[in-house]
Amino acid sequence: MTREPKNNPISEPLSKGEVLAAAERFRTDFAGVRDEVAKAVVGQHDAVDQALTCLFVGGHALLEGVPGIGKTLLVRTIAQAVDLSFGRIQFTPDLMPADITGTTVIDETVDEHGRTKRAFRFQQGPVFNQIVLADEINRATPKTQSALLEAMQEHSVTVGGTTHTLPAPFFVLATQNPVEQEGTYPLPEAQMDRFFFKLRVGYTSRDELGEIVRRTTGAERPEIHPVLDGEGLLAHQRLVRRVAVAQSVEDYAIRCVLATHPKGALSAGEFATPIVNQCVALGASPRAAQALILAGKCRALLDGRAAMAIDDIRWAALPALRHRVMLNFEADAEGIDTDTIITNLLDTLPRDAG
Repeated sequence: MTREPKNNPISEPLSKGEVLAAAERFRTDFAGVRDEVAKAVVGQHDAVDQALTCLFVGGHALLEGVPGIGKTLLVRTIAQAVDLSFGRIQFTPDLMPADITGTTVIDETVDEHGRTKRAFRFQQGPVFNQIVLADEINRATPKTQSALLEAMQEHSVTVGGTTHTLPAPFFVLATQNPVEQEGTYPLPEAQMDRFFFKLRVGYTSRDELGEIVRRTTGAERPEIHPVLDGEGLLAHQRLVRRVAVAQSVEDYAIRCVLATHPKGALSAGEFATPIVNQCVALGASPRAAQALILAGKCRALLDGRAAMAIDDIRWAALPALRHRVMLNFEADAEGIDTDTIITNLLDTLPRDAG
């Protein structure tokens, strides 16, 4: 994730009138995609809104939940609701990096004189799509998982010394199972940090489960229509970056990130709460602050506001921070998870820096 240059007009904040005019189209397209997703995905409103936020700001999403609750269905439906190319990679222990990025192959052709000619050609892998579903990403070995690192950060792939640019817009939406440990490999911290949000996809309610049964056991199947194309999505991503941010709001996002750093870190634990000092081994990176700001700008547009507020940052805190905070052994022993620590942090951190 990179910042726009300060002298670039795209990075200049919009006036209130410009925001209100552009936000109407932004909200319409966001709601249109959400309505199409709702045709296939029952409930999971928070996960849907957070996944679409990643889409509209240009970030990647990691969806975590037990099997059978609709993680893959959610990603597939989002891909159908936007007019973008879609590729699915089923991660398994025997998957190789070349199965993701592609490889160089030898082409043989016969000319008009009957002579055989051989030439090297790069055959693109499934990562050369605009939306890539990395299904059960933690089932592949670390070597294979690392094949996505360059793609997620640089939007390019280097094979055989040649760099190939990926299509824009480009999103990786990955799923993983949090309870099954046999035959799985935890994602390295460097790759976890490249996900904009980590979404928790939970169980459905009684009424929602009844609706799922009726939809999936009947004769009718929902028909998903694309309501947004790549150019429109890129325009919305540029619009998000132009929403104004007050210094106090930006400082609140910074203090949220610094509050995840325990004593002994570079920030010396200046804003850390007692539970952070007790249970956190490594705090969030600067990418967390970028995610808080961009997600907050998106929420401001959806609310028709010309500038983001502190409540926008608080809304984004859990999905933006939960995968960027590493816990220590004491947290595991006490049964304390990252959501508990982040919630405590939000309850403790003052809105005013003074």
